[in-house]
Amino acid sequence: MTDGGLDATDPRTLPGFFDALVDGELLGGVCADCGPVLLPPRPACYACGSRAVEVEPQSRDGRVFSYTEVHTPPPAFADDAPYTVAVVELGDGGRLLGRVAADYADVAIGDSVELTLREPTAAEREVALDYETDWPVHVFE
Repeated sequence: MTDGGLDATDPRTLPGFFDALVDGELLGGVCADCGPVLLPPRPACYACGSRAVEVEPQSRDGRVFSYTEVHTPPPAFADDAPYTVAVVELGDGGRLLGRVAADYADVAIGDSVELTLREPTAAEREVALDYETDWPVHVFE
C-alpha cells in the first residue's frame, strides 16, 4: 500500500491502527524498500523515508527487549504506581512499548510475552483525547 492520501481509517494512522486492534488485528507497516516493521504503522519509513510502506498482520507474541518500573507516573495514573513498562520485540521484528502485567521483579530481558487487549480504565478515558476514548489498551502478559 503506497500513500495515495490518508484518512483516519487507514491503518497507517493511529485511529486506523486502533480500529484494527478493536477488530482483533495487530497491524504493522513494513517498508518495501529497506524492511523494518513499523509499530504502529506510519505512512513513511523512519529508517529510509520511503513511502512504500505495506500494512501486514503482526504476531502478538514476543520477547522483552527492555523494561523499567514507573514510580512517578503522570498524575492521572498515580494510583497505579509502581508499574512495569517494556519494549517488546514481536515475532515479526517490530517493537512495541506497553505495560506489562507483572511486577518489575518478575520480568527479565528475553521473557516471552503476549500482547493482550483490555478496555480503558476510567482514568485512561479521562485523559484520552475525544477520538481515543474507545481505543483498547494493550498490555503484555
